Amino acid sequence: ENCLPIMSQYYSELGQNQGLFERVKALAESDAFNSLDTAQKKAVSNSLRDFKLSGVALEEPARKRYAELQQQLSELGSGFSNNVLDATNGWSLSLDNADRLTGVPESALALFKQSAVAKEQEGYRLTLDFPSYLPVMQHAEDRELRRELYTASATRASEQGPQAGQWDNGKKMVEILACRAELAKLLGFENYAELSLATKMAESPQQVIDFLDDLAVQSRAQAEEEFAQLQEFAEKEYGFTALEAWDLPYYSERLREQRYAISQEALRPYFPLPKVVDGLFEVVGQLFDLSFEQADNVELWHDDASCYHVLRKGERIASFYFDLYAREHKRGGAWMSGAIGRRELPSGDLEKPVAFLVCNFTPPTDGKPSLLNHNEVTTLFHEFGHGLHHMLTQVNTAEVAGINGVAWDAVELPSQFLENWCWAPEVIPLISGHYQTGEALPEDMLNKILAAKNFQSAMQMLRQVEFSLFDLKLHIAEPPKSADDIQSLIKNVRKQVSVVPSPAFNRFQHSFSHIFAGGYAAGYYSYKWAEVLSADAFSLFEENGVMDKATGERFLNEILERGGSAEPMELFKAFRGREPSNQALLRHSGIQTTGKAA
Repeated sequence: ENCLPIMSQYYSELGQNQGLFERVKALAESDAFNSLDTAQKKAVSNSLRDFKLSGVALEEPARKRYAELQQQLSELGSGFSNNVLDATNGWSLSLDNADRLTGVPESALALFKQSAVAKEQEGYRLTLDFPSYLPVMQHAEDRELRRELYTASATRASEQGPQAGQWDNGKKMVEILACRAELAKLLGFENYAELSLATKMAESPQQVIDFLDDLAVQSRAQAEEEFAQLQEFAEKEYGFTALEAWDLPYYSERLREQRYAISQEALRPYFPLPKVVDGLFEVVGQLFDLSFEQADNVELWHDDASCYHVLRKGERIASFYFDLYAREHKRGGAWMSGAIGRRELPSGDLEKPVAFLVCNFTPPTDGKPSLLNHNEVTTLFHEFGHGLHHMLTQVNTAEVAGINGVAWDAVELPSQFLENWCWAPEVIPLISGHYQTGEALPEDMLNKILAAKNFQSAMQMLRQVEFSLFDLKLHIAEPPKSADDIQSLIKNVRKQVSVVPSPAFNRFQHSFSHIFAGGYAAGYYSYKWAEVLSADAFSLFEENGVMDKATGERFLNEILERGGSAEPMELFKAFRGREPSNQALLRHSGIQTTGKAA
């Protein structure tokens, strides 16, 4: 916290250092530039672009104002994130007994007990952390309990709900958007969306809007049908006619169980974390000719953490840390970040990459290992895909090695790509084994989860399109004068896109850290953009075999090893032989299109 202003000032001064800029510019215009390799040339051109986006060409007082805005944004983003964390940690519900928890799985009850014990309390303690929140929303028969949790979660860091005004991000959102808009204008852009896309694969805000609109149009009819089926099911089976937001996860899970006779909770015993990790290592080991060994005598920040070395032909090429369990005061969600990037040192030695891979799975309880549902298995594969991108690079120029220099809307390609193996019948025996018997996931259960894979997929598609359009339009429009203006915008986007109800008190945006504190500003669409790339890339494995080593080597050579050393479209075409199409994503999602997709 104390270092943020100093770091912000440092990076502003670095980005506006006239001497450095002139040296890079002179290199780019010299004969020596032609002798550089492809990665070095890309690093130089990226550097020139970034100097310009850092305001190197600005004169005073604009130069000073740019630095002030960057510092403000750094502090505001950190404050926003802290408010979300404080609001999440600041709410809990203690129950003396399990009377209100009828329907909630045993694994979740054990977690609630463990949480209570940690606070020296009796009974059960519920929190807004995802491993606590989701089982209640999906399984608790007590509708009032579901409403209570939903309200607390959907109003975090806002002027609504049980913590109204306590950690309200309303003013911060307005200030962040004003700073971003001013920053964009200083650099000669019409709006912040244009500035954001200057470093991305997409060419213009309108291209992104067209892309999202196409996905919405292709998905809407099926999404409406899916929601109508849910309403019909709730009425027919439970006599319930007015679905609210806190009813959707509960009745969706009941419908999934009835339709496919399977639930995510029923899968947990078959996916103990140690087995999933072993299977993950085996899959990527076969595809990319790797092996893994746990590192001993490594300093770790918590007993939950561990460290592994990545080996090729017995030689260490990279390392990574795992920190996979939820705990108090740990940031929620899942992510990969680089600790050390690959680069050639002045001595000629090679610095090998090191990654952090962080999740928030239910920790081991009552002598049982951490048991994952299938959604969590895909989360682990997703983050490991990011890790592979960082660790397997063969680029020695730090600025474009691994995920560095990769366009933000293409950086999710390897992560979403690796998720596909969680659904492959050939792979399930490698990543599953009952924690008591070792039995792999039975074939009938596998068939059910495959059948259920695209359950409500069109509704999920529209949900992501809603978030993406809201983000982009927020950064195209004139800066809002108040948090009410932001609420009006998300309400209008929902009216355009969503098919499910959202209560008036919902303040999702107040905890939307991705765009206000996490680097996805005017870039949340990247998840869907990259999903098109990943679905289309995986279609080559569908043609050649999901464990085909030759295709794996091709993906390794053309995508993973090359990092940010070339434009993502160039790399994709080198791997796939053509430009990407929305069709593979829509097909993988089980969405029957209404017309020809882009």
